Amino acid sequence: MHALVNLNAITQPLRIISLVPSQTELLFDLGLDEEVVGITKFCIHPKEWFSTKTRIGGTKNINLEKIHSIQPTLILANKEENVREQVMALAAHYPVYISDIKDVASAYKMISDIGQLVNRVAESEAIIAPIKTSFKNLPKLKPKKSLYLIWNNPYMCAGADTYITQMMSLAGFENIITATRYPSLTDEDIIRLQPEVILLSSEPYPFKEKHIAALQQLVPNAVVTLADGEIFSWYGSRMIHAAKYFSTLQAQINEQ
Repeated sequence: MHALVNLNAITQPLRIISLVPSQTELLFDLGLDEEVVGITKFCIHPKEWFSTKTRIGGTKNINLEKIHSIQPTLILANKEENVREQVMALAAHYPVYISDIKDVASAYKMISDIGQLVNRVAESEAIIAPIKTSFKNLPKLKPKKSLYLIWNNPYMCAGADTYITQMMSLAGFENIITATRYPSLTDEDIIRLQPEVILLSSEPYPFKEKHIAALQQLVPNAVVTLADGEIFSWYGSRMIHAAKYFSTLQAQINEQ
């Protein structure tokens, strides 16, 4: 579901603050620049914005005073990435668009919605169309029973109702987790699950090669590999790179 809060209060010219890294990148790819006046410290793409735009805190620790000083005319937020109380506090003063991304369809809707809000309808359609084509052309593979880890000590994984799970499915991986959201796992849980593939995300925890060995000991028959967390979890224009990455990842796994 996507919520539009105080949408009628939007004024021109646009002064946009993005509280969502993937949507910050989308704004850039829609052709905006001066209209974007604030981003979070996690909005690392594009690089030039990371070094030049005003940073208004983290996704879950927003600097409300700094936002008030900027006086935005539109704020982009997300139900999962941002703190509800902080977003609602902003919505009392400014138009706020709140996305709730659970699957690829809702990601497309978000791209379309933002395109309309920022007067870039044609540009948003030009982003969505090739993403749909690239996913449609992905080969139909026998899904590998897989586990997608997002955190270490304790291990945490992507649950059944997440956007990551749908991206896993498109990539040829069957998420073996039936719990929702992002459950924690013990070593014993992982052994019991016996995944064929364990994907170690690059974010939010920065898994590296050194983390592979410990999991390989737990499940010797599994393929344990690093995964690009931005591809699996950043809904928006980064989705255009997903199909090619999925094909490359599958080829690497098949070689192991």
